[in-house]
Amino acid sequence: MAAAPSAGALRELTTALGVANTTAELLIRRGYETPEAASRFLNPRLADLCDPSGMHDRDSAAARIADAVMQRQRVCVFGDYDCDGITSTAILCEALRELGLEVFPLLASRFEGGYGLSAAGVERVKALSPGLLITCDCGSSDHDSLQALLDHGIETVVIDHHQVPDRPLPAVAFLNPHRPECGYPYKGLASCGLALSVVGGVRSLLDVPLDLRRWLDLVAIGTIADVAPLDGDNRALVRAGLARISEQRRPGLAKLCELAQVDLTNTLVAEDVAFRLAPRLNAPGRLQGPELALELLLETEPERLRVLGQQVEELQLRRRALQDEMSAAADRQLSEPEQQLAAGLVVAGEGWNPGIIGIVAGRLADRFARPVVVVALDGAVGRGSVRAPAGYPAFTILNSLADCLLRFGGHQAAAGLELSAERLTEFRTRFSAACSQYRAESKADAVVDGAVWLQKGDALEKVATELLSFEPCGAANPSPCLALEVQVLRARELRGGHLRVDVQTAAGERLGAFGPAMGALATELLPGPALLLGRLGWSNFGGQPHVELRLSGAYMLPVDSPSRPSEPA
Repeated sequence: MAAAPSAGALRELTTALGVANTTAELLIRRGYETPEAASRFLNPRLADLCDPSGMHDRDSAAARIADAVMQRQRVCVFGDYDCDGITSTAILCEALRELGLEVFPLLASRFEGGYGLSAAGVERVKALSPGLLITCDCGSSDHDSLQALLDHGIETVVIDHHQVPDRPLPAVAFLNPHRPECGYPYKGLASCGLALSVVGGVRSLLDVPLDLRRWLDLVAIGTIADVAPLDGDNRALVRAGLARISEQRRPGLAKLCELAQVDLTNTLVAEDVAFRLAPRLNAPGRLQGPELALELLLETEPERLRVLGQQVEELQLRRRALQDEMSAAADRQLSEPEQQLAAGLVVAGEGWNPGIIGIVAGRLADRFARPVVVVALDGAVGRGSVRAPAGYPAFTILNSLADCLLRFGGHQAAAGLELSAERLTEFRTRFSAACSQYRAESKADAVVDGAVWLQKGDALEKVATELLSFEPCGAANPSPCLALEVQVLRARELRGGHLRVDVQTAAGERLGAFGPAMGALATELLPGPALLLGRLGWSNFGGQPHVELRLSGAYMLPVDSPSRPSEPA
């Protein structure tokens, strides 16, 4: 982390922007050292998005789709089964239907073909006999499938952001910012953002009045759910998209917020999407087909929305129960001595639901700070989901084991694979060996090192309000972490194993702190001086808006410990 800023640098920002010293220090430590740079960060604008002209094949993609519009060709949109694929498909379906096209959406299935444009997906596309296929959030690695469709007379536009293999892709246009020849300066767009850009290209070619802002809500959902970086272009797109969700202009998302009990009177943040909305949109695809989620996003009729919403919520509850069962089975496998010593963990089970394995892999990777592969075995074939903590490039590791796999694809943090069940033991050994070449970045060190002291004289409410302008927070833009020296007044364990701490700051302000799954610390936090680390924000719990600290760490201090310096150097 950058060195503490000087008093002069802090004064410049606090004077120019009217922010608290704490907020100014956070901005400077993140590299926004001038009032101009800090203002652009705090107030991202769609007008500042990168010029799309450098995006390789964007013009070709827009031209081919515009040609389909003018020729009134039947178009098939094939999306992946996760939120990014679903929202990308929804964007293209709505836009192309508004342009008068006959559009048939298809989504990949975890249970029939798996990730991407599989052989089963090819047959589904052929059955519709489209003049054009557009893939969303898949296609970069589907050379054989695309060639089979081309041989059948079906041309394809590929819109994807996954890692790019070396082989040329048999497509009319291949939109992917990770292509070496792509000159678009921002590489973090998810497929939903790319889909919106293509629609913008089509709009320009046809000179039609399409308002692209109507799809920013879907871009926000897909980008956050896919853990895409929330900086650069994505920051402006997602900020605007979150505001649009709050306006409840899309009935399907309004119903989803109602089911998830998201209070839209508060500022909607990325965490609301990641932990409350996205899991519900993903639930249908984890247990059956993802089409239910797509239908919910596109539906406008109230009674149909009620039925769809109820079905989604029931699937979400079933998903949680299955996840608990699979997690318990994985824990039993990981208790074996050889697993505990492995640099990369692989667990597998016959009959495991392939729609849940990604969630379980993610939880295990967080817990063990090592890459994890969870494999759902189905006879002679296993389908696996890979999650890797920072420091472990999942896609690169899988690429080194390509000869052991039937298929694989994805990102450096998350990927999917298929393998023969008879090679599972070999894969487990080689995966661990490949992972041993890397080392996880310490989350604990990052939290402590990344924390900024709450500056003396800064009111809690002012700082909490200003920190809302750091949203959307997530990948590449973590939530600001504050360090506070406080006097603990009371600590208690809540139902569910959570922690509640009531404290008083050095300035005499009372503050409540909440620590998820930290209830065991209640007996250690005695009345007296303590150091708290966490995220300061607003909460409506109890019906009254108030400032609360979401804890990431809590430590008692010696009674006679010297106070930290409260003034900047």
